[in-house]
Amino acid sequence: MAPSAVSVESGVASPDLGSLPRSLTTTFDDTLRFYLNGTRVVLDDIDPEITLLEYLRGIGLTGTKLGCGEGGCGACTVVVSQFNPTTNKIYHASVNACLAPLVSVDGKHVITVEGIGNVKKPHPAQERVAKGNGSQCGFCTPGIVMSLYALLRNNDSPSEHDVEEAFDGNLCRCTGYRPILDAAHTFTKKAPAACGNSKANGGNGCCMEGGGGGCGGANKNGDDQPIKRFMPPGFIAYNPETELIFPPALKKQEFRPLSFGNKRKRWFRPTKLEQLLEIKKVYPDAKIIGGSTETQIEIKFKAFQFPISVFVGDIPELRQYSFKENHIEVGGNITLTDLENVCQEAIRHYGEKRGQIFNAIYKQLKYFAGRQIRNVGTPAGNLVTASPISDLNPVLLAADAVLVAKSLGDDGIVETKIPMAQFFTGYRRTALPQDAILAAIRVPLTLENNELFRAYKQAKRKDDDIAIVTSAFRVRLNEDGIVDQCNLVYGGMAPATVAAKTANSYLLGKKFAEQETLEGVMNALERDFNLSFSVPGGMATYRKSLAIGLFYRFYHEFMLILGSNADKEAVPELEREISTGQEDKEAASAYLQETVGKSNPHLAALKQVTGEAQYTDDIPPLKNELYGCLVLSTKAHAKLLSVDASAALDIPGVVKYIDKNDMPNAAANHWGAPHYQEVFFAEDTIYTAGQPIGLIVATSAARAAEGARAVKVKYEELPAIYTIEEAIEKESFFDFFREIKKGDTKEGFENSDYVFSGVARMGGQEHFYLETNATLAIPKHEDGEMEIISSTQNPNEAQAYAARVLDVAANKIVVKVKRLGGGFGGKETRSVQLSSIIALAAQKTGRPVRCMLTREEDMVTSGQRHPFLGRWKMGVNKDGKIQALEVDIFSNGGWCWDLSAAVCERAMTHSDNCYNIPNMHVTGRICKTNTMSNTAFRGFGGPQGMFIAESYMNEVADRLGMPVERFREINLYKPGERTHFNQELNDWHVPLMWEQIMKEAEYESRREAIAKYNAEHKWRKRGLAIIPTKFGISFTALWFNQAGALVHIYHDGSVLVAHGGTEMGQGLHTKMTQIAAQALNVPLENVFISETATNTVANASATAASASSDLNGYAIYNACQQLNERLAPYREKLGPDATMKDIAHAAYFDRVNLSAQGFYKTPEIGYTWGENKGKMFFYFTQGVAVAEVEIDTLTGTWTCLRADIKMDVGQSINPAIDYGQIQGAFVQGLGLFTMEESLWMRYGPMAGNLFTRGPGTYKIPGFRDIPQQWNVSLLKGVEWKELRTIQRSRGVGEPPLFMGSAVFFAIRDALKAARAQYGVKAKVGAEGGEDDGLLRLESPATPERIRLACVDPIVERARVLPKEGEKSFFIAI
Repeated sequence: MAPSAVSVESGVASPDLGSLPRSLTTTFDDTLRFYLNGTRVVLDDIDPEITLLEYLRGIGLTGTKLGCGEGGCGACTVVVSQFNPTTNKIYHASVNACLAPLVSVDGKHVITVEGIGNVKKPHPAQERVAKGNGSQCGFCTPGIVMSLYALLRNNDSPSEHDVEEAFDGNLCRCTGYRPILDAAHTFTKKAPAACGNSKANGGNGCCMEGGGGGCGGANKNGDDQPIKRFMPPGFIAYNPETELIFPPALKKQEFRPLSFGNKRKRWFRPTKLEQLLEIKKVYPDAKIIGGSTETQIEIKFKAFQFPISVFVGDIPELRQYSFKENHIEVGGNITLTDLENVCQEAIRHYGEKRGQIFNAIYKQLKYFAGRQIRNVGTPAGNLVTASPISDLNPVLLAADAVLVAKSLGDDGIVETKIPMAQFFTGYRRTALPQDAILAAIRVPLTLENNELFRAYKQAKRKDDDIAIVTSAFRVRLNEDGIVDQCNLVYGGMAPATVAAKTANSYLLGKKFAEQETLEGVMNALERDFNLSFSVPGGMATYRKSLAIGLFYRFYHEFMLILGSNADKEAVPELEREISTGQEDKEAASAYLQETVGKSNPHLAALKQVTGEAQYTDDIPPLKNELYGCLVLSTKAHAKLLSVDASAALDIPGVVKYIDKNDMPNAAANHWGAPHYQEVFFAEDTIYTAGQPIGLIVATSAARAAEGARAVKVKYEELPAIYTIEEAIEKESFFDFFREIKKGDTKEGFENSDYVFSGVARMGGQEHFYLETNATLAIPKHEDGEMEIISSTQNPNEAQAYAARVLDVAANKIVVKVKRLGGGFGGKETRSVQLSSIIALAAQKTGRPVRCMLTREEDMVTSGQRHPFLGRWKMGVNKDGKIQALEVDIFSNGGWCWDLSAAVCERAMTHSDNCYNIPNMHVTGRICKTNTMSNTAFRGFGGPQGMFIAESYMNEVADRLGMPVERFREINLYKPGERTHFNQELNDWHVPLMWEQIMKEAEYESRREAIAKYNAEHKWRKRGLAIIPTKFGISFTALWFNQAGALVHIYHDGSVLVAHGGTEMGQGLHTKMTQIAAQALNVPLENVFISETATNTVANASATAASASSDLNGYAIYNACQQLNERLAPYREKLGPDATMKDIAHAAYFDRVNLSAQGFYKTPEIGYTWGENKGKMFFYFTQGVAVAEVEIDTLTGTWTCLRADIKMDVGQSINPAIDYGQIQGAFVQGLGLFTMEESLWMRYGPMAGNLFTRGPGTYKIPGFRDIPQQWNVSLLKGVEWKELRTIQRSRGVGEPPLFMGSAVFFAIRDALKAARAQYGVKAKVGAEGGEDDGLLRLESPATPERIRLACVDPIVERARVLPKEGEKSFFIAI
């Protein structure tokens, strides 16, 4: 769950935590004993405040990563093997180490990624992910490997469904997931009689599973042998017998009650219920902790203190269950994973009809959080947390479950039964007595007949997402079909889980199977949930429509069961199939060379999958090292009245407070060329929430964070601007205006049959690289030297600004980058803020200083993709030929310049996408707002410009009554034509790829099939879209288009390459070593790139703009050519069989220089704004994508059924790397256009602050959001006559991202069908107006926006309109 936006008071520490009171009769041990990677560990000096992750990283096991700190990304996944008291078996649980308290591993076996294999001897799971191209930046990879490992340890023959489910708690921002799944599927076996509907494969049930006859969907092998799992050739075979055993000593280890702590905090770990109740009696305020999935978030993000904490996960009595005649009794502390299995066992025991409630619980748990959370989370924890959006609580309330609380009285254990209807007393409040614990839950059964129980959940994303609305419905009928019992319960509709009182009251006693009853209940639900437009949580119309729509679904399922007239199409929920995909493996065969053109895996992949790859924060602590924590503003716009750090400096361990006064001069506090408007530390005015005010430096990260919280800041608030629309209204702009003119738009409009206008709007996007910004600054104590190790895409700029704030020359600063855990543009400039501040702290303290931002800090400080708004006006003829276009483009730059000017310029140059518009006028403005400064993000304005283009193409096509694919095709550029910025299109292959993919994707036949499907389905609609893209490759700032390289050849023939680019997962180093190996004619393994550093290659441009392979590749090639010239006589002399070792040795003794510096600058380019002259880009990377989606219009849920992508990347240097970039970019684009939504708080003490500041509230695509069928190919069989890049390759990092919009426009296509069903269509020839029937869809197309774009009677009756002056709860910029 994401950090709360509301400040809550923390608990107060007890004064006597160092000793135990005499009233506790239990004898407690104070020593932890567990196994770690097969080795026994005994700890008796334990810090009670650290997590398992902090312990592991503290002892050097840094393969386990910190990605979010809230259990939402899976980067910290480890396996904890333990004897499970529920099942009496050994279970290997994947666990989020960032949440697990250290006390929880006593008596267990902790296995980290280092414990299962290494580079020399990897585990099969590690090897297959690495060699299957499943690791790019590698930061998420250890966690993904450990989730796969946990699956294999518990089930060495998993089904395909098991594999996809195993990763539901893991995120990856780089790969697009497809290669990871392909690698994992090599471990699967299919059962001989399993059909697609089998529960084993994730379906609703196969006929044979119920004991029926033969299944038509079964595999017919003629024998009972399972289908053999696929074993890739040359891979290590998986043998479960060779795995780490569960230590025999742990089987015998007695679980002893534990107690340890210090004066700040004390832990208890009872092993019996009586011990727990005694602790609770002595310490009524003690925090009871099962899985710590909520508690650790409260500690980390809300600064709660729980001086007395009791871990209850090792009390067997609380983890039992029993089947009774009319109910199941489940221990309150059974894990949710075990509860899933108990529910399935209960269904088998009682049958489907009597076990409906357990089916509902199982269904809700299936999509509750990730497996790592379900492995430790408990139903008792879920209940006492009292979340209003709990997935489980509505089910228990609707079922009339009874909770059993226990406490210790004077005469022994006191048992109290609490009906669920009486349990929730308000927001996050319950009726549980303070000295009691929730011991058990009694869940009743349903009747054999005439009773239906169902549960539903709607969220932004299917897997691992908090609910928007949850519900559970129970209705029981008598023999006459009259409702004699009912309970309709909702979560997400009120401050607590609530029953719909009016609806329940109305429904009771009514004849169920009558239309009047349905209508009456829906009317009653409207009264029960009469939400205001500004309701907390927002989405008033959507939530209200879900409340009604989910009951509508339930009602018609019951009608179907009763054999009455039902709307049967409303009943089934949208499910997805197991995903599959294909790549054209022969794409490079025509130009394959010895090294270049081969699909070599990422060179660091094996290091990444084994946890050996080192990132910035993995560097071992240095002597006297300090830790920094930023003091950030909490106001969006304010005068800074005072800052008082005295309380922070009184905290033991806090060393210093640093702010603007520590700068060598006033100018040094300013940065961001060319304007130098941004400040490292706030001065007199705060311009955005999250702006750095100062830095606390302390002896540990925890003390630094505590110190930062203690700094007192006083503000005088000022009016703030957030959105583009507000900025336009208040004329808040940066001093920036650009325009591009081609032809005469006035004449073009006059000669057009129609003139249409419209507005395109899209939101921003958080980078969500898995590794947050991190820096380690090491002062050298001579001449002001400083070494800075930073997770930056821009070492040169990090060096320049560090020199500025330290008041030394740049030659005294060395910036080094080994690798980044993802960047995507977010670490191009924004990383400089942190590295400069930390460098200053290191100088002022004279000690090394380290800082790795938390996910929350990173998201509120680092900026996002720019939101854009485009106002367009188009002249077009009846035949579909565009005559003229005017576009006014506005971007939200945030509070300072950053790279907003260049981003806006690129958006303007891409606002034509692939369409020839003879008369065009584009203008660009940057809005100045009070959000964090928006910055570079993969695509750098290109996707925003192309989205505006495809929006006007769609809307104009609808107004012409023309299929949009036909409208696009009519206006596609032809080879040799010129863009609106006057650049000729050479090697133009979009029309060819359009033609090819139309055939390969069977577009026309699928279009017909979709039309038929939509005509036959009321609540399900499918859509199809084909989207082209062209992306200009070059920095638009001319001076950045240069690169240097340094190549050394050593005596032994090995080659060391240094270049200015940084490795952030895109495979740059892999491609560069291939180029060097090919150029020098040596084996690939002879070439090595260690790191990127400013003292080996100076003045390097940022790794950005998809140009790094072009620039650095040619610089390396240039250096190699120099060396080849010097070595040519020795090659000739020693013959063709001579090795590089022989050649280098001979040259060395002749005193030949075996080092060469290479250089390259992009030729021909140079554009002049205003004159519209010159070549803007060196070339264009091109592509075409087709996507098909299906939407559930009742809820707004969607799935991508199929995507086909064809890219022109020239002659690929490494097809495997390029496919990875295409897939990763496509999924990132899919997220941008369909689910990733940044929201700000409008009201309360945190008004103006970012709300979506972690994976709990900000959703990127997961494993089960990718296309179900996904085909990717590279253009082949053509000549690239004009392409003069290294190896004739094209840049590929950014261009594929926009093709993810094909999913957005397919959703729009499906929505058109949904609206047409109710007579709402765009009026042909209409030039606008509220009633023109045109669908105007903003990006992202979230489930909420999809549902609200529908016009069916349910959503229409649910619409909530704002009162005068009323605004929504959240701000979407």
